Amino acid sequence: MADERALVWAKERRSPRRQAPGVEQIVRSAIAIADAEGLPAVSMRRVATDLGSGTASLYRYVASRDELLDLMIDEVKGAEHTEITGDWRADLASVAHQVRLTLLRHPWLSGELPGRPALGTNSLRRHEAALAAAAGLTADITLAAGVVDTVLAYVFGTVAQELAELQAQRRSGLTKEQWQASVGPYIRDVIASGQYPQFTRRVVEGEEWSAERVFEFGLNCVLDGVAARIG
Repeated sequence: MADERALVWAKERRSPRRQAPGVEQIVRSAIAIADAEGLPAVSMRRVATDLGSGTASLYRYVASRDELLDLMIDEVKGAEHTEITGDWRADLASVAHQVRLTLLRHPWLSGELPGRPALGTNSLRRHEAALAAAAGLTADITLAAGVVDTVLAYVFGTVAQELAELQAQRRSGLTKEQWQASVGPYIRDVIASGQYPQFTRRVVEGEEWSAERVFEFGLNCVLDGVAARIG
């Protein structure tokens, strides 16, 4: 039997009954819940409650929570836009920045994208644009796909770290500056010990980069490496 979930994007959707929520409303409500409270808070019952509808009526339009998640992913991917200019480096950088912004806007998304098929209309359009960007560097489609995967792996990894830091900040209730002040005495003792000279240089001499600058630096390193490998 075919995997029904794999066909979610090709299904014909019923028109909503009078005053009943349609697929678009259901998906957008689920995204709002996930953005505000995390993915575990999303259930068909919760979405129905937020829409003032019966849970059973939602199943007329969306077969399961798993199907709903696939539709949510494709919906948020629709906000990304990359204009292909033919400059492979600028185009791939644009793809990377767009994906990063989407992941930061929807923190629940980073844990779902790598392990799920992305075959919805918006996802396919975004992937097509990424491949077209890489095609400016190489005519070999296998290499182009490898370049895209490499760039996206960097984006996923960097954003995961950003999100982890934000989550830790929320758990502690401290701002970054407050946390630094709280560990200040310990760091001073570490520096005074003389056992960690490079760490000391990092603390005393190093510049504090913004998350955007860290991302840009790493992305340029990745693109430099891609150019050296393929160019």
